Amino acid sequence: MHADQSEPLGDNTTTRTGSVDLAVIGLGYVGLPLAREATTVGLRVVGLDRDPHVVAGLNAGRSHVDDVSGDDVRRMLAAGFTANTDDGCLARAQTVVICVPTPLDGDGGPDLSAVTSAARAVAARLRPGQLVVLESTTYPGTTEEVVRPLLERESGLRAGEDFALAFSPERIDPGNTGHGLRDTPKVVGGCTPSCAERAVAFYGKLVDTVVQAKGTREAEMAKLLENTYRHVNIALVNELAIISHELGVDLWDAIRCADSKPFGFQAFRPGAGVGGHCIPIDPNYLSYKVRSSLGYDFRFVGLAQEINRRMPEYVVRRAQDLLNTADRPLHGSRVLLLGVTYKPDVADRRESPAVPVARLLRRLEAEVSFHDPYVPEWSVDDVPVPRVDDALAAARDHDLTVLLQDHSSYDLPALADAARLLFDTRGRIFRPGVEVL
Repeated sequence: MHADQSEPLGDNTTTRTGSVDLAVIGLGYVGLPLAREATTVGLRVVGLDRDPHVVAGLNAGRSHVDDVSGDDVRRMLAAGFTANTDDGCLARAQTVVICVPTPLDGDGGPDLSAVTSAARAVAARLRPGQLVVLESTTYPGTTEEVVRPLLERESGLRAGEDFALAFSPERIDPGNTGHGLRDTPKVVGGCTPSCAERAVAFYGKLVDTVVQAKGTREAEMAKLLENTYRHVNIALVNELAIISHELGVDLWDAIRCADSKPFGFQAFRPGAGVGGHCIPIDPNYLSYKVRSSLGYDFRFVGLAQEINRRMPEYVVRRAQDLLNTADRPLHGSRVLLLGVTYKPDVADRRESPAVPVARLLRRLEAEVSFHDPYVPEWSVDDVPVPRVDDALAAARDHDLTVLLQDHSSYDLPALADAARLLFDTRGRIFRPGVEVL
């Protein structure tokens, strides 16, 4: 059979001693929820992770991921799940899903070292009939141009003939209690029609809706489109926040009014910057692909990056202006940062704008402290930031309190009453005496 034919590949259901239905490579915020959902529906699952502390913790029933509890992990273990650092577990799996990180390298381009390392581990144990899926976010063409050649070269097998290969972008939203893996549609693109058929059948066991893309490149682009859309629109409202402040316009009220329109508008809100595992990172993959393949820049992404990256500096300037109105210099003032994670009600601090805000405040010789119910310790540039235990009491003692993240545990009206000066970057406290971004 040729790779472009659509006959389904074998489903590899031959009984094997110790065989499992799924092996997940990378047991972080994407891979662990996937493994949990698979065990929930009765699949036999193993996990592979290079971090021995993560593996030891999981096998002891402890979770390191916000959206997976210790009870969840213990139920997974009871269902037969095991975490491993040894690649040998991959040989037992009918399906292997790669969920490893894809950060940026030192030049701002994609670092695919974890993807290629995982693909080599799979290739060394690849056998006919297996399904391999890449879920790690990357640029269009990665599955076909990087992963497929590596798997075929090092295994001697051919995608679409001997094994199935697909891409399915992760859509995990940490802390989102309204939408989980099961009820979030799953996009799937296969290298061939038969590859897509295998992948659709697999994910159909785990999610309510599977959306089949034309191919792997379209599935890869879909993920980047989702997050570039958010990145650009956040940059739009961030720049509008700066402009509106200068014009004397309440942007938050303008957004509220615009959001009343039942069609043609989606509300985005400004903040101290963008953080997390997706929005600050993913558009760079698309920029890289455009620049390397087409020879010119993706100008929308470049502009959005410029605007969003300067928001911490703008926040610090507004904080300085607020102190000046109270006849206090920023130099030597005690500044309390509330919420240093990248989004509410999670412990995840990746790419949090709190870091550049704290760095700039320190550079201007402010005395910076922080409080976050999810973060027991925090350092910026390897220098610890003092943590206060009582946010309300600290707000009374500090010259300025800056709300960077509106965790639900914060009593915002009480904070407004307690703080000497309060700068709300989240648009949550609209009352006299509170400065809003």
